[in-house]
Amino acid sequence: MSSAEETSVRTSGGTSRRTRVWRRIGLVVGVLVAVLVILVGTLYVYPLGSDRLHNAEPKTLSFADASAAGEAAVQQDTANNQVLPECRSLLRVHPQKTAKAVLMLHGYTSCPKDYVALAQLFYDRGYNVYAPRESHHGLKDVGESSKVGSDGLADYADTAMNVVAGLGDEVGVIGLSGGGVLATWLAEYRPDAVSHVLLLSPFYQPAASQAPSFVLRPLTVLYGYHVLPDRKVGSTNFTLSGLAQYLRITRNFRDDPKNPKLRSIAVATSVKDPNIDLDKAFEVPTELAEANNLKATTHEFPAELNLPHNIVNPDNLGTHAAEIENLYFELYEG
Repeated sequence: MSSAEETSVRTSGGTSRRTRVWRRIGLVVGVLVAVLVILVGTLYVYPLGSDRLHNAEPKTLSFADASAAGEAAVQQDTANNQVLPECRSLLRVHPQKTAKAVLMLHGYTSCPKDYVALAQLFYDRGYNVYAPRESHHGLKDVGESSKVGSDGLADYADTAMNVVAGLGDEVGVIGLSGGGVLATWLAEYRPDAVSHVLLLSPFYQPAASQAPSFVLRPLTVLYGYHVLPDRKVGSTNFTLSGLAQYLRITRNFRDDPKNPKLRSIAVATSVKDPNIDLDKAFEVPTELAEANNLKATTHEFPAELNLPHNIVNPDNLGTHAAEIENLYFELYEG
């Protein structure tokens, strides 16, 4: 064999080996890509519902029983030394069942202290008022709030609505931030009770600057089901697993949210709110109103007021507190 022929054989053999190596690498990469596609696809189709999130549990309570249940919540908070005194459940009840009663639901990592002034205003105008503390909130250990679960939040809102339904003939709900999510859930799943809804900075989804919409479902699955270890969001007390529980609830809103008792729905936000998707904050209540042949009343606080996400706590409202609280009363009553 000539030297040229030997060189050709060696070259051919080396090329063949390199080809086989590249084919193997291509096969491995192809398998990895396929697995990645399956995993990503799973995140986008993984079910986010539960029996609890699809079903309310109405319970009829007499005025005496409803008052006793609300008072028991206040007493339990008072006896629990882990509950911050300012965060105890609030109950403002007249000696008898009133024509109107309202439930006030606080937001994630917050507590009933935000509603002290607003609860008093409604009480002074003849309402019976209940602002319960969610069991993981208002504690000395702020980190406990990250242990909330979507089913537990539905339990909290549903049970509280049973209490309020026993306190007044016509009842409704006010919700701040994550409490706005729960208020919306009640409006859709408690047509036996809810007549009025006021949503304040409702957290249906975060602002795009915080998280673009295409990552919300994977985030909800991975952190909502604790697939990934929890983590804080910036310098706040929010954690991804905690926020994901409220996002799960929004995924379980009804496609056709009929509520024949619903008489008014209103929403208020601040244009300076950095936390929520402002378009979604108006879109969801508008769809709920239209499904019930109503028109949602909307109010957006202008930039010059410089109001943050929490537009209930009087400390954030400054000299406009009394004016804004009266506005909320008018928005609630429709």
